[in-house]
Amino acid sequence: MVRNMSNFEDIINRQAGRFKALSNPHRLALFQRLCNCCAPGTVCNADEAVRFCVGDLGEGLNIAPSTLSHHLKELHRAGLIMMQRNGKHVECWVEPNTLQELVGFFTANQ
Repeated sequence: MVRNMSNFEDIINRQAGRFKALSNPHRLALFQRLCNCCAPGTVCNADEAVRFCVGDLGEGLNIAPSTLSHHLKELHRAGLIMMQRNGKHVECWVEPNTLQELVGFFTANQ
């Protein structure tokens, strides 16, 4: 028998998956780099969001290209970032709605 999850349980499970993806220091560093698209407290839309090519995103993080790719796939799978092929390059950016959901998650009862 399949139980329907309440909205609260669904939100908790989605956020837990995101936090699990962010529990790796390299993924957290990558996500933080991507989050710097706009000033704190503001919202970026997809057109304004800073997009990084995968190669540029890994600069200075001492991550092998194959490992970088794995970490980005995990962030994408968790719904934290968007990825799009643009010719020979893959661009990555933070999904703006995800940032709003994370802010809302921590400020809902304030």
